[in-house]
Amino acid sequence: MSNVTLNEPEITPELAREHGLTDEEYGWVLEKLGRVPTYVELGIYSVMWSEHCSYKNSIAELKKLPRDGEALLVGAGEENAGLVDIGDGMAVAFKIESHNHPSAVEPYQGAATGVGGIQRDIFTMGARPIASLNSLRFGSLDNPRVRYLFDGVVRGIGDYGNSFGVPTVGGEVYFDPSYEGNPLVNAMSVGIVEVGKTASAIAIGVGNPVYIVGSATGRDGIHGATFASEEISEASEAKRPSVQVGDPFTEKLLLEASLEVINSGAVVGIQDMGAAGLTCSSCEMSEKGESGMIIHVDRVPIREEGMTPYEIMLSESQERMLIVCEKGKEDILEAIFEKWDLHAVEIGEVTDDGRVKVLWHGDLVADVPAEHLALGGGAPVYIRETKRPTYLDQTGAFDESLVPDLAVTDVRSVFETLLASPNIASKRWVFEQYDTMVRTNTVVGPGPSDAAVIRLKDSNKGLAVKTDCNGRYVYLNPRKGGQIAVSEAARNVVCAGGKPVAITNCLNFGNPYKPEVYWVFKEAVGGMGDACRSLNTPVTGGNVSFYNENPESAVFPTPTIGMLGVVDDVENHTTTFPFKNSGDIIVELRPAGFPGGGIEASEYLSTVLGRTEGDAPRFDMSEELAVQEACLRLITNGVVQSAHDVSDGGLLIALAEMSLASDNLGAQIDLAPVASGRMDGLLFSEAQSRIVLSISPERLSRAQELVASMPVEMVRIGVVADGQFTVKVAGTTVLDIAPEAMNDIYENALPNRMSNKLK
Repeated sequence: MSNVTLNEPEITPELAREHGLTDEEYGWVLEKLGRVPTYVELGIYSVMWSEHCSYKNSIAELKKLPRDGEALLVGAGEENAGLVDIGDGMAVAFKIESHNHPSAVEPYQGAATGVGGIQRDIFTMGARPIASLNSLRFGSLDNPRVRYLFDGVVRGIGDYGNSFGVPTVGGEVYFDPSYEGNPLVNAMSVGIVEVGKTASAIAIGVGNPVYIVGSATGRDGIHGATFASEEISEASEAKRPSVQVGDPFTEKLLLEASLEVINSGAVVGIQDMGAAGLTCSSCEMSEKGESGMIIHVDRVPIREEGMTPYEIMLSESQERMLIVCEKGKEDILEAIFEKWDLHAVEIGEVTDDGRVKVLWHGDLVADVPAEHLALGGGAPVYIRETKRPTYLDQTGAFDESLVPDLAVTDVRSVFETLLASPNIASKRWVFEQYDTMVRTNTVVGPGPSDAAVIRLKDSNKGLAVKTDCNGRYVYLNPRKGGQIAVSEAARNVVCAGGKPVAITNCLNFGNPYKPEVYWVFKEAVGGMGDACRSLNTPVTGGNVSFYNENPESAVFPTPTIGMLGVVDDVENHTTTFPFKNSGDIIVELRPAGFPGGGIEASEYLSTVLGRTEGDAPRFDMSEELAVQEACLRLITNGVVQSAHDVSDGGLLIALAEMSLASDNLGAQIDLAPVASGRMDGLLFSEAQSRIVLSISPERLSRAQELVASMPVEMVRIGVVADGQFTVKVAGTTVLDIAPEAMNDIYENALPNRMSNKLK
């Protein structure tokens, strides 16, 4: 008998509501079970039917995304991570996920465990993680609370990743008041595995023993999935117990033990215990295998006294896996985990009745059908009401002609303001806290390239990886913004010398029960699908994070894209954006007949003029495809010295960043007005599908030949030069600044804000 008295509460509709279930959903639970659930069963349904685990408000739209491709080895959502064949018998496992709500409450552990969780998704596949990335969003750094959150998140990412021993090679950081009180913390991991040597999250084989391996189980993270499926409020501070606590050193041991046991042949199926912990892994593995499972929850190693079966089943303690072992190979599994000084305890067995049964000292405390609980199974699926947001009428009424153009005498001050903007300024303060070179595979890390590049050992190939999204664009035009998010991530990969092959995504939105929010979500996902189909970059999987709101408003809709590309020759085709040699020719590669772009949705309009208005920037998918194809052709033919896409801050900021990243090289730029004739648009428009290239003079004619038949133009706009960074517009000097002066502004802006030196 149990040595713990289970003083379980009476199961009522009120208690079900407290667990996040609607009255209708609780009615379905009663219908499916044919009786009132036990307390453990109520907990199981509440976490498995939460948005975080079931995707009940999003899966109908996600299924519209392109999820098939020749290189995909598993379908989207079928395994813990996407798996892409990159040739030579190798595959890449990669995925991005959110840890937004935990990071809003406890930034250090929230971010750290986000990193740990995404790594486990990769090595559960049998892949060795080789690179980490992240995508971060915060409110204004003028707010002390935001500085606290930002500092805690960055330290959490750095401390966990550095200790775990996987390089953090790239990422992005944006700041906007919309993220005040609800930061976004998205973590991505990339791993390598031989084709045919992957593991699956499945439970098959009646009588096969089920093991829990890794750390002991505590009370941290209980109802973390439910917590991630509600809005942030003042009461959220009281939910710190829902934030898991991570141990990167144990995770490193778990990595090595997991890969060893997978290669030993003892593993039938394996799954990480992430959201909803033991509940999720047992239900999902059973459903996938069309089997069942008996779990003796009292056998689970615990680290806190008096834990109940409810707590053990729902705990999200980190660094744990559930393994179905092949019967007869228990000794192999146990010996491996003993060698790595980790728990490996047999807690159950696979059955054939399709039910997950939880026993506590021999007493049955839960008996639920796995099919009713697993993603894509019997969980609720909703088609939410949609309504076009009324704010789009106001933002869409923006008339650029009513905004005074930028005077020549104001160019320098505006340029310096943008250089110091946290969205543009150097992120060195962030990435210098990360180990970017551990394992020695990093060819290009944070800073000098539009995408990170990682070498694949014993091969000429490399991976170009990037996280990207401009939430402001999606806010102003959800469909176009979704298209741009995918396209810019692909463009970044191309600028590094890679061919885009597939994406993962992390969809960060507000409350899906609000029709305006769901309309934006639906449109943004539609735009992502448009771009993925055009670029032939299928969606391998990802994460949906709803309820990203605070008492004031929802965050900017932020569908973060994790783009994977393949570099066919890392020695000769990897491209960075710093200027290389004085005398190199600077050109802008852009669509043929480019008419110029406006200032709508730009960092200039937002930061300098304080307005978030207009449409998303100018964008055309066919133009984007042509520019990317042309750029990759130029790079693979060896005629490009440096490449950098025009994005946040526009053309002038792109040129400045190329100078700032170089060895004290400046430039002499002379721009011709385009159709609009506006100075601000010429310098700071964020019109898409443009890439700045530097090319040595002797290779310029060859470069022109390579793209002559394509619908693009390569316009000469300057030359790399020693000394000053000067910009002329139709012969009139509008900017003349020393690289050292630019560097002082650019590099010190973020550190100064974090030390509160700037008011």
